[in-house]
Amino acid sequence: MEATVQKTRKPAAKKALQTGSVDVPLATPLEIEGTKVTALRMREPLVSDQEVTAEMSGSDTAREIQALANLCEVSADDIRRLTARDYRRLQTAYLGFLD
Repeated sequence: MEATVQKTRKPAAKKALQTGSVDVPLATPLEIEGTKVTALRMREPLVSDQEVTAEMSGSDTAREIQALANLCEVSADDIRRLTARDYRRLQTAYLGFLD
């Protein structure tokens, strides 16, 4: 008898595929323009987003920060103020769109 292995996606990745965006909860709330933010909504990246990022100058990290800021519709400085844990959550959400 053969065993069947089924790949499962994390719930956030499933939601992203259904809606074209995903809400990324923040472990540490961020204040943006005087408002306490507990989650960032990331839209699904387009090929044009990847093209723009590839053409940016600066380090890989600086380009990634700007790309995530664009997808979440916040400033790069807002992304820079995230904790490492929350930054990793954004990276994971981004990768969920590519899977």
